[in-house]
Amino acid sequence: MAEAAPRQRFLVISNGHGEDAIAAQFIARLPDSITAEAYPVIGSGKAYDGICRIVGPRATLASEGWRNVKGSLRRDIVNGGLMTIPPALKFLRAVRGRYNRIIVVGDMVGVLACLATGNRDLVYIDVYKTGAARLYSNMERRAIRHACALVFCRAENLAALLRQSGIDARAAGNLMMDTIPRGDYDAASRRTQPLAVTLLPGSRALTGESFALQIGALRRIPAERRPDVFLAVAGSVNVEDLARAGGLARVPLLSSEPDDLGTLSGEGIAVHLARGRAMGNLLDQSDVVLSQAGTASIQALGLGKPVITFVNPRDRRSRFEDEQKLFGAARVVVDAEIGNVAVALDDLLKDGAERARLGAIGRERIGGPGALSAILSALGLEARA
Repeated sequence: MAEAAPRQRFLVISNGHGEDAIAAQFIARLPDSITAEAYPVIGSGKAYDGICRIVGPRATLASEGWRNVKGSLRRDIVNGGLMTIPPALKFLRAVRGRYNRIIVVGDMVGVLACLATGNRDLVYIDVYKTGAARLYSNMERRAIRHACALVFCRAENLAALLRQSGIDARAAGNLMMDTIPRGDYDAASRRTQPLAVTLLPGSRALTGESFALQIGALRRIPAERRPDVFLAVAGSVNVEDLARAGGLARVPLLSSEPDDLGTLSGEGIAVHLARGRAMGNLLDQSDVVLSQAGTASIQALGLGKPVITFVNPRDRRSRFEDEQKLFGAARVVVDAEIGNVAVALDDLLKDGAERARLGAIGRERIGGPGALSAILSALGLEARA
């Protein structure tokens, strides 16, 4: 009788809340023959709860790695961010040779850390670069060539650039669209109005401020056009803090659904709360999205949901403009002022044809699912049903 093949061990490295969420859903689809552990470089790694074991030291940064705000890197360094580097490098040196594969999901941070610690033959799933703005620099290409055995890019021009440097790179598509989290939450049963909006205020320091502005805009929508409102609560966000920021009262849970977090209500507005792991449930039921999130905004656009976002003087305009080159008209950008957000939202709520037009642009720009199966096939694996 033939012996069963030994289980393979994978280490999956991610770098930030959005990357954690993508990597967690990727791990959930790995076949049973794989034992995967996750190393979230920054933050608590709550996205991996119930999916796999977390390893490595926990690093906390004020920015949580979010570089869309001016001065975030300098503030992280001033507040001791450099002290998080030695424990991470020590861990990666210690695990060298212990895993059959190391898979980096996200940006170049994981690749550079592995390069510095002697880890080689990485599988790198680049979910950061879009191919619509900045391409790989010479330094990035050299690092990837030395550290990575296989790279999956979102766009063919990115993969082609790496192949010119002798790197095995494939244009698999956008893994974000295969890893939209869906949980146990019946958003449809909570619908009472013709239209619905999902709020994605983000998961970082400015979340409360962003939520307050979004609620302020909703209050200015005439009552007869006010939509149903849903909110995807990221794991690091405190609901009571949101309630205070929005001037709303929390209503206790009324269902047994694991991802139901109750409602916030006040002044004619009821916000239905669900855990972030049920975000897909909310987006499926929504017509417009108010978002200050990163990965979640892209997923909403890919599902054909127009996104309204706002910018303020603290944002890094270069990063924002790079993103907009990909999103185009599908993401409506306004200044961080309640009236501007309210006007943009009301215009879309009144115009179904415009919502459909922007939704079609988003689906075309972001692309649909399919990257997951392409990646697993290249790795000689089959997705778990």
